[in-house]
Amino acid sequence: MSDMASRLSDGPHLRTIAMPRDTNAAGAIFGGWTVSQMDLAGGTLAAQRAKGRVATVSIDAMRFLRPIAVGDEVSCYCTLQHESGTSFGVKVEVWVRDRTGGDAEKVTEGLFTYVAVDDDGRPRQSDDG
Repeated sequence: MSDMASRLSDGPHLRTIAMPRDTNAAGAIFGGWTVSQMDLAGGTLAAQRAKGRVATVSIDAMRFLRPIAVGDEVSCYCTLQHESGTSFGVKVEVWVRDRTGGDAEKVTEGLFTYVAVDDDGRPRQSDDG
């Protein structure tokens, strides 16, 4: 089974439909909206690993491979890249399918770093760390 087929069978960390309100002036989906979806997905995985709240501390190596169109099914797949006592590195890939249900295509990827935080927003050791 291919890497993507394996991820598709595991399911995404987030799936949504790109809507007209999410477009930029050129009519494509705004890159900031895409990054927001990626952060939600990556933060979900990091919070599960941390067993609590996390904060985004950096976004690195963003690559936008092609625009997302209105109506595309947008799926974010996350892979834990590294984990320390307080931080989690998560690779997030965005794949889309058009409205006709064609093959999925990777359109964006990036590396997000999250830190486990306590109720006051200060870094804390994760329950596993």
